[in-house]
Amino acid sequence: MLPIIDEATRELLLANGREPERDHHPVLKLFNPMGPATWLICAMEADGDTLYGLCDLGFGEPELGYVSLDELKEVSAGLAIGLECDPSFKSTRPISVYAQAARGAGRIVELGKSLETNPRG
Repeated sequence: MLPIIDEATRELLLANGREPERDHHPVLKLFNPMGPATWLICAMEADGDTLYGLCDLGFGEPELGYVSLDELKEVSAGLAIGLECDPSFKSTRPISVYAQAARGAGRIVELGKSLETNPRG
């Protein structure tokens, strides 16, 4: 099984974790290809396990919070396909903007040009 987070991404997440007061852009999008769960991760704490980002388990209530990398690995191992990283994901806004749009939609949504004219998503 491939690691969920490559070394370069891990280093960027750790760097963001050293500045917790900033509204970082998400660095990583993880998702369950067989279900609704999605995570936009923007930071990792120095422990190398605690991730911070927008978590959407598919219940209509996405929220900003912490998730354990070890727990995500356990979830991934228990799935037929495993959690996947979206290599095409490119963050365009800080995590707070993704969170606001997700709360309005009840799920994590892609942010496109419409956000530029309507900052509330």
